[in-house]
Amino acid sequence: MIVVVGIGADGMAGLSGEARAELARAEAIYGSARQLDLLDDTVSAQRCEWPSPMMPALRSLPDGVHVLASGDPMLHGVGGTLVRLFGPEKVRVLPHVSSAALACARLGWCVQDTEVISLVTAEPHTAVRRGGRAVVLSRDASTPAKLARLLADTGRGDSRLTVLEQLGGPAERRCDATARDWAAHPPRGVDDLNVVAVHYLPDERIASLPDDALDHDGQITKRGVRAATLATLAARPGELLWDVGAGSGSIAIEWARSGIGCAAIAFERDERRRDRIRHNVVRFGVTVEVRGAAPDAFDGAADPSVIFVGGGLTQPGLLDACVDRLPADGRLVANAVTAESEAVLAQWYSSLGGELQRYQHYAGEPLGKFTGWRAAMPVTQWAVTKR
Repeated sequence: MIVVVGIGADGMAGLSGEARAELARAEAIYGSARQLDLLDDTVSAQRCEWPSPMMPALRSLPDGVHVLASGDPMLHGVGGTLVRLFGPEKVRVLPHVSSAALACARLGWCVQDTEVISLVTAEPHTAVRRGGRAVVLSRDASTPAKLARLLADTGRGDSRLTVLEQLGGPAERRCDATARDWAAHPPRGVDDLNVVAVHYLPDERIASLPDDALDHDGQITKRGVRAATLATLAARPGELLWDVGAGSGSIAIEWARSGIGCAAIAFERDERRRDRIRHNVVRFGVTVEVRGAAPDAFDGAADPSVIFVGGGLTQPGLLDACVDRLPADGRLVANAVTAESEAVLAQWYSSLGGELQRYQHYAGEPLGKFTGWRAAMPVTQWAVTKR
């Protein structure tokens, strides 16, 4: 059994009797240098500092050791990693109060209404939002300034930041500023142990992004068809989408916005469009990896849960490669606007079944003093689940 003990900035004083007893009987305790320094003389175990990289050491942990973690080990912490590696029956977790809970308590925010985002390993842009509130777990002292600059650069400079350092400990400190002010004049001496509570402003509650919200050159799944496509894709928390022939990355970005832990890989052959996708990804704070042309760029990519094909359907072997990489019970959705692409989808539909649909979208436009309807190109869609 591996025992994981959560510890806060208040050190031994904040531990429960059960956690103290576990540490007192431990023979070897693993943790970061900062965590190990919080232990007092009642703990006689060998203190083992994590090496870098940490993952190989986690995989080779012997049975019977103790592990220190900051706050709640199951909130973006080492506890969850160890459970995935060894199974819940071999890992016992004694949680402390999480930094997210402490931050919400300081600010008067309800925890259930507050998103928790970890930048311990993720890129700072993944904490950019278009509204709402979040507690952002920082990688180090530089995280607040990096996040503030990103928010200011993406039109969220009015967002309110509260940086809370050494939460729960005797050196706890708080600093409040707008993202714009923090980016222009970042305070010195921010502690590495900090979280950033963010109230994102202006608060834009948009179910589906307008086409002009994305940088594109015309290669974009239009808003109405995009909404219908996302409904067919049916994102579930934690799923990975492959967006093949991504264009502006609109489907990948909307997918990554749609559910907790959803991420995407965008495959696009044109270099300028890849740059546009990267720009859009940063602007909307989503987890989207950008790769080159399909199917060559499939090599080395993480396996998808769902695949969307928005371009390149007539390329020989493309759909074959997509179906091959799709896992059992994985979903594939493809959109076509040309007769040649429709013919490809019709052949696959005849072979694998699924659903074949056609969408026609009309937009109201000025017609003299009146308004008329202008039809967009019809879109044929094939959706199938791999059996």
